[in-house]
Amino acid sequence: MPSTRRAPPPGPESVAPLGKRTLKKYPNRRLYDTRTSSYITLADVKRMVLAGEEFEVRDAKTADDLTRSILLQIILEEESGGVPMFSTPMLAQIIRFYGHAMQGVMGAMLEKNLQTFVEMQSQLVGGQAPVLQTMMTNYLEQSRAMYEKMQEQMGQAGVLFPGFPAVKR
Repeated sequence: MPSTRRAPPPGPESVAPLGKRTLKKYPNRRLYDTRTSSYITLADVKRMVLAGEEFEVRDAKTADDLTRSILLQIILEEESGGVPMFSTPMLAQIIRFYGHAMQGVMGAMLEKNLQTFVEMQSQLVGGQAPVLQTMMTNYLEQSRAMYEKMQEQMGQAGVLFPGFPAVKR
């Protein structure tokens, strides 16, 4: 039976304008949707992501932005069940980039690759095999070009900062 307990009414500062939705995370680990005035679960947040809804998650006490943390929790749950998207070597390689001089470049490259892939996927709806082949070729070429640019930037960093790890080809 669902709980009838309700969170304290949100103050005026927490009422989200129509558009971006505000979720509050309380110390008891519960998420409160200020738009619907009810508690929600990570599964509800995942549905919001899948629906393309804009939202932010804020700590109820400090108002710190916790959105990335909640999204990472959803990814962790997805990776723990079913067929994972990320291999162990891939995750290890991502971890190796944290604290590395090229961390920002790597993040930007992954984001651009994902954006390109999503655009390609949307164009594929109703596409035919030759169109798919052309799009995959373009995608791979863009990925290669971004990788080469990253290698070039790392090479330049090695000249500017002696001791910077060189890129092996």
